[in-house]
Amino acid sequence: MSGALQTGYAPPTGPAPTRRRGWLLAATVAWALLLAALVWLSVRDDPPTVREQRSLAEAGPLVDRAVGELTAAAGASAVLELTPPRVEPGCRVTPFADGASLRRGVEVAAPGDGERAVLERIAERLPAGWRAGVRMTTDGPRLRADAGEFVAVEGRPTGDGRLRLTADTGCRPVGSGYAPATGPAGAEAAALAEALRALGRLADAAPDLVTAPCPGGGLARSARAEGGAAAPTAAATALGPLANGGPVLDIPEAYAYRTGPVTVLADTGPSSPHVAATLPCP
Repeated sequence: MSGALQTGYAPPTGPAPTRRRGWLLAATVAWALLLAALVWLSVRDDPPTVREQRSLAEAGPLVDRAVGELTAAAGASAVLELTPPRVEPGCRVTPFADGASLRRGVEVAAPGDGERAVLERIAERLPAGWRAGVRMTTDGPRLRADAGEFVAVEGRPTGDGRLRLTADTGCRPVGSGYAPATGPAGAEAAALAEALRALGRLADAAPDLVTAPCPGGGLARSARAEGGAAAPTAAATALGPLANGGPVLDIPEAYAYRTGPVTVLADTGPSSPHVAATLPCP
């Protein structure tokens, strides 16, 4: 009886359980290392998947380039102006984190009833990847496009014979903040100074300069001085002698002319009277 094996009893098999535990531990460690490597590669190479992953400082250059694309799409012959950037703090990225939004824009003259036609022409000239389109809404025609990385582009009439094209980041973490694109003043500053002299104003300070990188290289630039002629007729009378070939825009709210490649615009509207000279993208 002592030499017989009892039925139902499995004799010990030696160190096999220890070997299995070793392989399981090695496989777990390898899997963890693989996941860590994939996460690192994703963070390094992949674009952000939500807006909250890209700060205002990081999105700023994309907005600048988008404004350059809008300027080029409007065309060198358009009466346009780059408007100053607006950073608006106070929004909430998450319930626990404050943020800010950046908006930049271009204003384009569209006198008469041609707002939709101008918007459609601009949409056709924008990059194909933006998927730009124009549709009619209850408030008039609207251009909408996606410049990538959660930057929205919109165009709409402003009700005064002009269109406003904008690139907007939406609410973002601020990061190190937005640094506007800069560049040296050129022909636009000289044309603005000449217009101000004709209007009887002395340039007592350097004008505000707004720039945007053009798709083909170089910078579009607008030099701007607040205030202007007291009335549209006064602007036309003072600036008319400078308009070689006549004005390119003469409406109740604005008067514009060209001098070389620069377009000078005197905005006489009550909300924001100013004079601006713009060198467009070539």
